[in-house]
Amino acid sequence: MPEGGERRVVVSGLGAVSSMGMGARRLIDGIRSGRSGIGPIGQFDATGFEHLLAGEVRDFDPAGHLRSLPPERWGRSSQFAAAAARMAVSDSGIGPARLSRLRTASVFGTTNGESQLLESLGEQWTFQGPEHLDSRLIDQVDAGRISTAVNVELGLTGEAVTLGTACAAGNYSVGYAYDLIRAGEVDVALCGGADASNRATHAGFHRLGALAATVPRPFDEDRDGIVTAEGGAALVLETLDSALRRDARVYAEVLGYGMSCDAHHMTNPHAPSIATCIRTAHRNAGIRPEDVDYICAHGTGTPANDSTEIAAVRDAFGGRVPPISSIKSALGHTMGAAAAFGALISCAAVHEGFLPASSTLRTVDPELGPGVDCVPRTSRRVRPRVVENHGFAFGGNNAVTIFGEVAA
Repeated sequence: MPEGGERRVVVSGLGAVSSMGMGARRLIDGIRSGRSGIGPIGQFDATGFEHLLAGEVRDFDPAGHLRSLPPERWGRSSQFAAAAARMAVSDSGIGPARLSRLRTASVFGTTNGESQLLESLGEQWTFQGPEHLDSRLIDQVDAGRISTAVNVELGLTGEAVTLGTACAAGNYSVGYAYDLIRAGEVDVALCGGADASNRATHAGFHRLGALAATVPRPFDEDRDGIVTAEGGAALVLETLDSALRRDARVYAEVLGYGMSCDAHHMTNPHAPSIATCIRTAHRNAGIRPEDVDYICAHGTGTPANDSTEIAAVRDAFGGRVPPISSIKSALGHTMGAAAAFGALISCAAVHEGFLPASSTLRTVDPELGPGVDCVPRTSRRVRPRVVENHGFAFGGNNAVTIFGEVAA
């Protein structure tokens, strides 16, 4: 735990644009009830693919959720981030006038940036020639605009940083925002992640042989891959003192985080590096392994990822595996938003007292070893004091965040 005199950082607002619907409440209720956001692909022409499911945000009307950002000038990923951030700020109870007077930062992660725009430009170049590229799309394609969109939507003038550490990027953003608040550089930080579905990502995982035939089944003995997905998640971070002064609802305290980049393999996770990352997170958070009550897993549903993750947990926890589950069973893999969605659900688990289910799990893979509790099928009414959130990415980018109940 932070030592006396140091700034304690808490999460006071949550926002989400997900396949479960608009808002954090829809997402949390969907995860708790075991509902699935996975359905037929609609964001692109899936003709010719064997696998036709995705976790898409359906019926998203950006004009209905954005007040300042002109949707026609911004890509879908930026729209997701801005909409989720506005929801998170509204949930936090910080009024727009007060927020504009504070020192702020916007920190969001992504894997593919404005992938849909890149895809459109690629098609124009291929079929029409470079002289026919739409300049309006070129203006919108910079991935850095994802965090900038949050500032524009909320009228903020502070730092806007977009982190491109792929599927760990949401946890990287929480860690960076935590550092800014703890160091006293900003008063409020918006953090999270956003990515939009696109044909290229779906095709890439298809070529890797990593797509599930039907739904993803993390930790199941018959798991066979991921389902690609999209969305945006946002968290409001501020000091505990600030939240208490304005009598704000506090979801959880950010206790600390750990990161590692092993570059061991382009796609395969490396258990020793992940275990080191977990130990670093525990040390920085001031906790012991036995303090962790639940792990919100990276849990993609590929054979290699899930077995490596459990092996790393056993290593870092001295053989013990706390209850561990994956919300990707319900959402699919939202790429750069994945760890941010995990952070959001981790905070909700601490605040509301539940363990999210691995909703599609049928039989835990016996090869994972004994004592693996993946919270099968149904969420569990348990109040965890400390929750660990995992985010692992291609290239060996690993990030673990630790959330806890606010202790006196």
